[in-house]
Amino acid sequence: MSQQTFEMGQRWISDTEAELGLGLVLEVEDRLVTLSFPAAGERRTYSMNNAPISRVRYQRGDSIRSAEGLRIKVTAIHEEGGLLIYQGLDPEGREHAIEEIDLDSFVQFSAPMDRLFSGQVDSLKRFNLRLETLEYLKQQQSSPSYGLLGARVQLLPHQLYIANEVGNRFAPRVLLADEVGLGKTIEAGLVVHQQLINGRANRVLILVPDSLVHQWLVEMLRRFNLQFSLFTEERLRDLSIVDDDELSMHEVEAPNPFETSQLIICPLSVFVDDEVRLDQALSVHWDLLLVDEAHHLKWSVDSVSDEYRAVESLAAKALGLLLLTATPEQLGVESHFARLRLLDPDRYYDLEAFKRQEGEYADVNALVQKIVPVASVAQAAVADSVLAQLRDFVDAEVVQQIVNSEDALERASHLQVALNQLLDRHGTGRVLFRNTRHGVEGFPARHVHPVALQAPDVLMDPDLLPEQQLREDMGDTWPEFDARVTWLSQWLREHRGEKVLVICASAETALDLESHLRLSEGFAVSAFHEGLSLVARDRAAAYFADIDEGAQALICSEIGSEGRNFQFASNLVMFDLPKHPDLLEQRIGRLDRIGQRNDVHIWVPYYEFSPQEKLFSWYHDGLNAFEEVCHVGAAVYDQQCEMIAAVLEGETDDWDAIIDAARSQTQELKAVLEAGRNRLLELNSCRMDVADGVIEALIEQEGRGQLEDYMSRVFDAYGVEQEPHSSVSLVLHPGDHMQCAHFPALPGDGVTVTYQREMALSREDIEFLTWEHPMVAGAMDMVLSGGFGNTSVATIKLGPIKPGTLMLEAVFLLNVAAPSALQLFRYLPLTPLRVLVDMSGRDLTDVLTSEKLQPLLQKLPRNTAQQIAKQARDPIAELVKKAQLAVAPRQEALLAQAQANLTEKLGDEVARLAALAKVNPAIRPQEVEQLKKDQQALLEYLSAAALKLDALRVILAT
Repeated sequence: MSQQTFEMGQRWISDTEAELGLGLVLEVEDRLVTLSFPAAGERRTYSMNNAPISRVRYQRGDSIRSAEGLRIKVTAIHEEGGLLIYQGLDPEGREHAIEEIDLDSFVQFSAPMDRLFSGQVDSLKRFNLRLETLEYLKQQQSSPSYGLLGARVQLLPHQLYIANEVGNRFAPRVLLADEVGLGKTIEAGLVVHQQLINGRANRVLILVPDSLVHQWLVEMLRRFNLQFSLFTEERLRDLSIVDDDELSMHEVEAPNPFETSQLIICPLSVFVDDEVRLDQALSVHWDLLLVDEAHHLKWSVDSVSDEYRAVESLAAKALGLLLLTATPEQLGVESHFARLRLLDPDRYYDLEAFKRQEGEYADVNALVQKIVPVASVAQAAVADSVLAQLRDFVDAEVVQQIVNSEDALERASHLQVALNQLLDRHGTGRVLFRNTRHGVEGFPARHVHPVALQAPDVLMDPDLLPEQQLREDMGDTWPEFDARVTWLSQWLREHRGEKVLVICASAETALDLESHLRLSEGFAVSAFHEGLSLVARDRAAAYFADIDEGAQALICSEIGSEGRNFQFASNLVMFDLPKHPDLLEQRIGRLDRIGQRNDVHIWVPYYEFSPQEKLFSWYHDGLNAFEEVCHVGAAVYDQQCEMIAAVLEGETDDWDAIIDAARSQTQELKAVLEAGRNRLLELNSCRMDVADGVIEALIEQEGRGQLEDYMSRVFDAYGVEQEPHSSVSLVLHPGDHMQCAHFPALPGDGVTVTYQREMALSREDIEFLTWEHPMVAGAMDMVLSGGFGNTSVATIKLGPIKPGTLMLEAVFLLNVAAPSALQLFRYLPLTPLRVLVDMSGRDLTDVLTSEKLQPLLQKLPRNTAQQIAKQARDPIAELVKKAQLAVAPRQEALLAQAQANLTEKLGDEVARLAALAKVNPAIRPQEVEQLKKDQQALLEYLSAAALKLDALRVILAT
């Protein structure tokens, strides 16, 4: 450290906390020095022997400012009693003297030359870490997977395809309608995450049913590291409160609570129950609106529900809109049209016109089904009839290329181009994404286990829900007389280590059952029903999810079959059976989901010769609804519901005929459904070639080894302690000698982290560090936003270089001040321009590359490095000028490449969408116009680009 003695009134600066501004020596005692930092209102006490501080010594020619605002250009420097006095001229040419004690404390040194000449010299490790950070940031921004890496999700093609396709759009407006269990919430979260990371969106509003608000809040944080604010009515009231005296004295309007947060989750009921809240939300700009369970929004030509009306007004205000529903067409064409008109009311303006247009797509769909097998498996020829149909729908030159193909592989390639044009130009593919189990692998097998029980004597004539009769006769003690409860207790004893979800029709039954199993039988169980508060429901679900000490069984009312996911369990007990097949599938869908690693076992206890037994046989023998997803169940039920009710109520006994009819109708409807499958939509919802490319880019970008090594060096640099937790995880703690006041996303009591996706998926209590995690992104920003590592002094001993030769390694960045929403990084990623020059102006960059130079450099004591920087101030300034001249041609080449990228990528996309808009009305004119505006704006910003010196390293040959 500096050998100079400390004197009261001297000005020093902290090497590790430059943001504190100029420090003032307050006290020198017992080898300790205390500095005051007036700009930050802080004090620091250091040991004189190793204080990380540097004396501030301005030089002749520097501009300085006093605490009173006087600015002078230094012409002479005097020292009296260890304190410096600067003499200089103000802008009017008048001479002034400023003592260092009177210097402005709000000065910060972050520019490389300012830091170097003020004595702030960083170690070689810090300099190298800064360069490394720049390179890694460039890699991220250059990756096609940028924005998709940071989620704690499996790398599933259908989810990542949708996220990549939708997340890169300007103000996407789409309907995500995957079948139950395929992960619409994850798809939506990926889109939101990518839009936020890429700067496409800043303000996001998520509307969900009341029962799912906490689940969404947890999912956004746990899977995507997105901290949303939860706006319930209670929370909104708290945010809207203004002191009455303040209102009367200052005439202050009550604040709009929706302006207090950028990311908000809110129950839809808030806007249905209170129009004031709706008006408040409408007065705020939203980049993206997301609505879950959109099939609950009721609309018809004659009537509109309050829920639909509220969403419609918000959808018209928001730039982007994501609607989530698992039943896009099952509720009827009118309901499907209602959701599409929320996305684009100009495009979907008339129901009858929509029906006619949907009918026209049948020909295209039939053509697609003919092309798919030919395009995917190279065949010898293409039927003339197929070629004739293709000419009506795709470019003529593409058809001609198919005809002229010399071999099967070439023909298949051109057919794929034709297929892509069909998918691009026809149908609702740009606004509707629907993946089905036909095209997605990874689902478990389903096994049903019927449990036939003898009805107790007290239950002479069991109805559809036997417990209702038992409750009337036995009161709260009915579980003691119900053989299903006895069977369930025995099952729990025999399967102690297994989780089981138990679903019954009513909350009353769930409560009685939970109470009996917990108090009378001693099982660890929890209840989940609509009578619980949202917080209580979340606690019950969390208790069930706890693998080590949680509940063995979760007893749910029917509400447990919608919205919640429990795929960590593989056993489902249906204490009773619902009347409608859609409810049955919803129950099974809580376990039969993407991510379920075991076969799903469905246990159905029922009394022999009871209505429940008949209902079981209808579901199992008629629909095969337990072991397969039955998409036609609702249609069959609609045809048979009256006959089923008559049998269950004992009015007729023609059950075998009903089962036979159900089996026959199911097979017929499945055949019709298969024949009419919308292959156009399915293929457009997941193009496997694109999805595979996204996954490959993610795996390449993930680079676990690189990130772990990099973050280990960052933790060391900032004083974060690292302790092994397991072979693939670490425990991080703030160290005793932290080099920053707070390390990003690091709690005061520490955190356990992993770099391995598999570990993160199995242990949700462990943070999953990726290049996009807030801790990593915050650390990189911390390294680059200040002066960390942007100066260094080293020596080199190399034969061809004469001792005493001074060289400069400089790193420049191309500074373009464009708004984040324009996504400039897609065409010009952050690119460090490194240059190495000597005093003669020779450019040695290619001779001594960074890889060759690093091992040759020798570190210097800090004192020596400061002396070199001080004595060689003028030569170093001259070297910087030579470096700027040397890097200028590379600046021009980089700008030219950026402009070419912009023209190629964005220009081609504008041309493609403009052409598509002529044949596919799903292309919104606003989208094309916005891309044109973006292209012009980016070209203008690029024309104003300027070089910025980011870091410099002085190298002295010895």
